[in-house]
Amino acid sequence: MNYETARKFIIDQTLIAEENTDTLLRRMQQGKPPVPGQITSTLLALKVVFEGLKKATTIDRELAYALYQITIKTQMLFAGGRKAGVDWPPLLKEDLLRIAIATESIFSGNWQNLH
Repeated sequence: MNYETARKFIIDQTLIAEENTDTLLRRMQQGKPPVPGQITSTLLALKVVFEGLKKATTIDRELAYALYQITIKTQMLFAGGRKAGVDWPPLLKEDLLRIAIATESIFSGNWQNLH
């Protein structure tokens, strides 16, 4: 996966348009778990974006907004779903934390261990 593919993948995971029913945000909004491999692919894309931006001093707005959504909105949807009685997969909370750590790494410029 190269930087442009990873960037597009992350942005695409935050789309909630009708035609994109399997994006991470859309699935969580519907109270559905991620499709198999979706979190792994997201983490890989975040690592590739980190590597691509390691020496950058700015991040484009579209990517920054997607990083915000994939970190903060997924946490909010997880918490809201839990309150509504959604039976999320057992490791989803930890996976969302890994996404948050990877996103923080992108913003800080220092990769943190995802555990």
